[in-house]
Amino acid sequence: MKKHSVLVADDEKGIVAFIRANLQARGYNVLTAADGRETLEAVERHAPDLIILDIMMPDIDGLEICSRLREWSSLPIIILSARGQDEDKVRALDMGADDYLTKPFSVEELLARIRAVMRRVGEDRLKTNESPLFQSGDLCVDFNRELVSLRGESVRLTPTEYGLLKELVTNANKLLTHSMLLQRVWGPEYRTEVDYLRVFIRRLRRKIEPDPDNPTYIMTEPRAGYRFVAKEEG
Repeated sequence: MKKHSVLVADDEKGIVAFIRANLQARGYNVLTAADGRETLEAVERHAPDLIILDIMMPDIDGLEICSRLREWSSLPIIILSARGQDEDKVRALDMGADDYLTKPFSVEELLARIRAVMRRVGEDRLKTNESPLFQSGDLCVDFNRELVSLRGESVRLTPTEYGLLKELVTNANKLLTHSMLLQRVWGPEYRTEVDYLRVFIRRLRRKIEPDPDNPTYIMTEPRAGYRFVAKEEG
């Protein structure tokens, strides 16, 4: 079985050594980077399966790295930060991160977050659908190839964004509660993380809605959840 490769990007040598030792002991291949430029170069050169990224990096901070990567890559990103306020988490997720872990953290929690992210990636690759294509208005989802297009143009989604969209469209016109979406897409340990869900819904709307502020595909059901509204082909 192919080992997953993880890039650990942090300028604190002690944290890097701690994470590397624990990941290697569990069979991961581990790459490291100590600043922003090294991080971007390592992603381009080695194409890791996941990146653990500190926010407070020299030369280029983690949020800027995250934003740059999202211009061309759907690589899963777990942010590390000493900042634990909700607004910090929301900002990181809004910049393209898939998860957010506050320092100090236990190795068990980090490993659980890694497994959750990799599980989402793996499930998206393994799941099949009764119909290989979903068409709604100008939006098309190809489940077999895991491709999304809008008006014939490819839409780049991260694994988490794709997993969320897939859950919505395969249950088109049905109300999916916050808890249902969080447990199905992120896992049971995330069932109360409504802020995560709101951020990813906002990210999806930016990518597939003609007017994200006035959505016509992903509708909010106040205090309940979300509903994907299927349309006739455009």
